Amino acid sequence: MERADSGLAAMDGDDLARASLKDRVLDAWADMRASTRRLLREEPSEARLLFYVMLSDIIFFLSWTIKTVVAPTAAAQAKLPAQIGMWLVLALLARTSFMYALAAGLRIVCRVFGGAAGWWETRLAVFWGALVSAPFGLAAALLTVAMSWFEDDFPILRHDMLALPPYYVGLIPFLFFISCALAEVHGFRRMGFLFMGLSVAAVALSVFTVYLAARGVV
Repeated sequence: MERADSGLAAMDGDDLARASLKDRVLDAWADMRASTRRLLREEPSEARLLFYVMLSDIIFFLSWTIKTVVAPTAAAQAKLPAQIGMWLVLALLARTSFMYALAAGLRIVCRVFGGAAGWWETRLAVFWGALVSAPFGLAAALLTVAMSWFEDDFPILRHDMLALPPYYVGLIPFLFFISCALAEVHGFRRMGFLFMGLSVAAVALSVFTVYLAARGVV
Protein backbone atom coordinates (compact mmCIF):
# COMPACT_ATOMS: atom_id res chain seq x y z
CA MET A 1 0.00 0.00 0.00
CA GLU A 2 1.35 3.45 -0.91
CA ARG A 3 2.34 5.86 1.80
CA ALA A 4 0.48 9.07 1.06
CA ASP A 5 2.26 11.22 3.60
CA SER A 6 5.82 11.55 2.32
CA GLY A 7 8.05 11.70 -0.74
CA LEU A 8 6.66 11.28 -4.22
CA ALA A 9 3.65 9.47 -2.77
CA ALA A 10 2.39 12.85 -1.55
CA MET A 11 2.66 14.39 -5.01
CA ASP A 12 0.04 14.43 -7.70
CA GLY A 13 -0.48 15.89 -11.14
CA ASP A 14 1.91 18.68 -12.06
CA ASP A 15 4.02 18.27 -8.91
CA LEU A 16 4.73 14.64 -9.74
CA ALA A 17 5.52 15.51 -13.35
CA ARG A 18 8.15 18.01 -12.14
CA ALA A 19 9.88 15.54 -9.81
CA SER A 20 13.55 15.13 -10.64
CA LEU A 21 14.91 11.90 -12.06
CA LYS A 22 17.11 11.52 -8.98
CA ASP A 23 14.07 11.67 -6.69
CA ARG A 24 12.24 9.18 -8.88
CA VAL A 25 15.11 6.70 -8.76
CA LEU A 26 15.51 7.05 -4.99
CA ASP A 27 11.77 6.57 -4.62
CA ALA A 28 11.97 3.42 -6.75
CA TRP A 29 14.75 2.01 -4.58
CA ALA A 30 12.43 2.39 -1.58
CA ASP A 31 9.35 0.90 -3.27
CA MET A 32 9.65 -0.15 -6.91
CA ARG A 33 6.04 -1.24 -7.26
CA ALA A 34 4.67 2.06 -5.97
CA SER A 35 7.11 3.96 -8.18
CA THR A 36 5.93 1.98 -11.20
CA ARG A 37 2.28 2.73 -10.34
CA ARG A 38 3.02 6.44 -10.24
CA LEU A 39 4.87 6.28 -13.54
CA LEU A 40 1.94 4.45 -15.12
CA ARG A 41 -0.43 7.20 -13.98
CA GLU A 42 1.74 9.77 -15.75
CA GLU A 43 1.40 7.88 -19.06
CA PRO A 44 4.93 8.75 -20.27
CA SER A 45 5.48 9.10 -24.00
CA GLU A 46 7.51 6.66 -26.07
CA ALA A 47 10.23 9.30 -26.31
CA ARG A 48 10.49 9.39 -22.54
CA LEU A 49 10.66 5.61 -22.29
CA LEU A 50 13.36 5.61 -24.97
CA PHE A 51 15.26 8.23 -22.97
CA TYR A 52 15.13 5.98 -19.91
CA VAL A 53 16.50 2.95 -21.72
CA MET A 54 19.18 4.94 -23.57
CA LEU A 55 20.31 6.57 -20.33
CA SER A 56 20.62 3.10 -18.81
CA ASP A 57 22.62 2.10 -21.91
CA ILE A 58 25.09 4.92 -21.30
CA ILE A 59 25.51 4.01 -17.62
CA PHE A 60 25.93 0.36 -18.61
CA PHE A 61 28.63 1.30 -21.14
CA LEU A 62 30.39 3.56 -18.64
CA SER A 63 30.41 0.94 -15.88
CA TRP A 64 31.73 -1.82 -18.13
CA THR A 65 34.35 0.49 -19.63
CA ILE A 66 35.61 1.22 -16.12
CA LYS A 67 35.57 -2.48 -15.17
CA THR A 68 37.25 -3.78 -18.31
CA VAL A 69 39.37 -0.99 -19.82
CA VAL A 70 40.10 1.76 -17.29
CA ALA A 71 40.82 -0.24 -14.13
CA PRO A 72 40.19 -3.98 -14.47
CA THR A 73 41.23 -6.29 -11.67
CA ALA A 74 44.15 -8.61 -12.45
CA ALA A 75 41.92 -11.69 -12.33
CA ALA A 76 39.43 -10.18 -14.74
CA GLN A 77 42.08 -8.79 -17.08
CA ALA A 78 43.46 -12.28 -17.62
CA LYS A 79 40.05 -13.44 -18.82
CA LEU A 80 39.06 -10.48 -20.99
CA PRO A 81 39.23 -10.85 -24.78
CA ALA A 82 41.75 -8.71 -26.61
CA GLN A 83 38.93 -7.07 -28.58
CA ILE A 84 37.09 -5.92 -25.44
CA GLY A 85 36.79 -2.35 -26.74
CA MET A 86 35.04 -3.51 -29.89
CA TRP A 87 32.67 -5.72 -27.87
CA LEU A 88 31.78 -2.80 -25.60
CA VAL A 89 30.90 -0.57 -28.55
CA LEU A 90 28.82 -3.33 -30.11
CA ALA A 91 27.06 -3.86 -26.79
CA LEU A 92 26.23 -0.16 -26.54
CA LEU A 93 24.82 -0.09 -30.06
CA ALA A 94 22.80 -3.29 -29.65
CA ARG A 95 21.55 -2.90 -26.08
CA THR A 96 18.54 -0.72 -26.88
CA SER A 97 17.29 -3.21 -29.45
CA PHE A 98 17.96 -6.01 -26.97
CA MET A 99 15.85 -4.25 -24.33
CA TYR A 100 12.93 -3.95 -26.76
CA ALA A 101 13.28 -7.65 -27.59
CA LEU A 102 13.49 -8.50 -23.88
CA ALA A 103 10.31 -6.55 -23.18
CA ALA A 104 8.53 -8.33 -26.03
CA GLY A 105 9.60 -11.74 -24.76
CA LEU A 106 8.69 -10.97 -21.16
CA ARG A 107 5.25 -9.72 -22.20
CA ILE A 108 4.55 -13.04 -23.90
CA VAL A 109 5.73 -15.01 -20.87
CA CYS A 110 3.74 -12.87 -18.42
CA ARG A 111 0.58 -13.13 -20.52
CA VAL A 112 0.92 -16.92 -20.61
CA PHE A 113 0.89 -16.90 -16.80
CA GLY A 114 -2.12 -14.60 -16.54
CA GLY A 115 -0.53 -11.17 -16.84
CA ALA A 116 -2.82 -8.35 -17.89
CA ALA A 117 -0.44 -5.68 -19.22
CA GLY A 118 0.02 -4.73 -22.83
CA TRP A 119 3.10 -3.98 -24.90
CA TRP A 120 3.43 -0.37 -23.72
CA GLU A 121 3.10 -1.20 -20.02
CA THR A 122 5.66 -3.99 -20.31
CA ARG A 123 8.12 -1.68 -22.04
CA LEU A 124 7.62 0.85 -19.28
CA ALA A 125 8.35 -1.79 -16.63
CA VAL A 126 11.48 -3.11 -18.33
CA PHE A 127 12.93 0.28 -19.29
CA TRP A 128 12.23 1.85 -15.91
CA GLY A 129 13.64 -1.17 -14.10
CA ALA A 130 16.79 -1.03 -16.23
CA LEU A 131 17.37 2.63 -15.37
CA VAL A 132 16.64 2.22 -11.66
CA SER A 133 19.14 -0.64 -11.43
CA ALA A 134 21.87 1.04 -13.52
CA PRO A 135 23.56 2.92 -10.63
CA PHE A 136 24.28 -0.39 -8.90
CA GLY A 137 26.36 -1.46 -11.89
CA LEU A 138 28.25 1.81 -11.74
CA ALA A 139 28.86 1.34 -8.01
CA ALA A 140 30.24 -2.14 -8.73
CA ALA A 141 32.55 -0.59 -11.33
CA LEU A 142 33.89 1.87 -8.77
CA LEU A 143 34.46 -1.06 -6.42
CA THR A 144 36.64 -2.74 -9.06
CA VAL A 145 38.68 0.47 -9.31
CA ALA A 146 39.34 0.38 -5.56
CA MET A 147 40.18 -3.32 -5.71
CA SER A 148 42.63 -2.83 -8.58
CA TRP A 149 44.37 -0.04 -6.64
CA PHE A 150 44.86 -2.19 -3.53
CA GLU A 151 45.74 -5.50 -5.19
CA ASP A 152 49.46 -5.04 -4.57
CA ASP A 153 48.90 -4.29 -0.89
CA PHE A 154 46.30 -7.01 -0.37
CA PRO A 155 47.09 -9.97 -2.68
CA ILE A 156 43.90 -11.74 -1.59
CA LEU A 157 42.01 -9.28 -3.81
CA ARG A 158 43.54 -11.05 -6.81
CA HIS A 159 41.61 -14.22 -5.99
CA ASP A 160 38.85 -15.00 -8.49
CA MET A 161 36.29 -15.41 -5.70
CA LEU A 162 36.76 -11.76 -4.74
CA ALA A 163 37.85 -10.15 -7.99
CA LEU A 164 35.15 -11.45 -10.35
CA PRO A 165 31.81 -10.97 -8.48
CA PRO A 166 31.78 -7.15 -8.96
CA TYR A 167 31.61 -7.80 -12.70
CA TYR A 168 28.29 -9.62 -12.41
CA VAL A 169 26.65 -8.45 -9.20
CA GLY A 170 24.88 -5.65 -11.08
CA LEU A 171 22.71 -8.28 -12.74
CA ILE A 172 20.92 -8.96 -9.44
CA PRO A 173 19.33 -5.49 -9.00
CA PHE A 174 18.66 -5.41 -12.77
CA LEU A 175 16.56 -8.57 -12.53
CA PHE A 176 15.03 -7.59 -9.18
CA PHE A 177 13.74 -4.16 -10.19
CA ILE A 178 12.47 -5.37 -13.55
CA SER A 179 10.66 -8.22 -11.79
CA CYS A 180 9.01 -5.80 -9.35
CA ALA A 181 7.90 -3.50 -12.15
CA LEU A 182 6.59 -6.38 -14.28
CA ALA A 183 4.66 -7.80 -11.33
CA GLU A 184 3.03 -4.41 -10.82
CA VAL A 185 1.99 -3.72 -14.41
CA HIS A 186 0.79 -7.29 -15.02
CA GLY A 187 -1.17 -7.47 -11.79
CA PHE A 188 0.79 -10.24 -10.08
CA ARG A 189 0.57 -10.20 -6.28
CA ARG A 190 4.16 -11.40 -5.84
CA MET A 191 7.30 -10.89 -7.87
CA GLY A 192 9.29 -13.83 -6.51
CA PHE A 193 8.51 -16.26 -9.31
CA LEU A 194 9.41 -13.64 -11.90
CA PHE A 195 12.72 -12.91 -10.21
CA MET A 196 13.55 -16.61 -9.87
CA GLY A 197 12.58 -17.31 -13.48
CA LEU A 198 14.69 -14.46 -14.82
CA SER A 199 17.60 -15.50 -12.60
CA VAL A 200 17.49 -19.09 -13.85
CA ALA A 201 17.32 -17.85 -17.45
CA ALA A 202 20.30 -15.53 -16.86
CA VAL A 203 22.38 -18.34 -15.34
CA ALA A 204 21.48 -20.68 -18.20
CA LEU A 205 22.45 -18.03 -20.76
CA SER A 206 25.75 -17.41 -18.96
CA VAL A 207 26.59 -21.13 -18.93
CA PHE A 208 25.71 -21.37 -22.62
CA THR A 209 27.92 -18.37 -23.41
CA VAL A 210 30.84 -19.90 -21.51
CA TYR A 211 30.31 -23.14 -23.44
CA LEU A 212 30.37 -21.29 -26.77
CA ALA A 213 33.50 -19.42 -25.71
CA ALA A 214 35.19 -22.70 -24.78
CA ARG A 215 34.33 -24.07 -28.22
CA GLY A 216 35.76 -20.95 -29.87
CA VAL A 217 32.40 -19.85 -31.27
CA VAL A 218 32.46 -16.47 -29.51
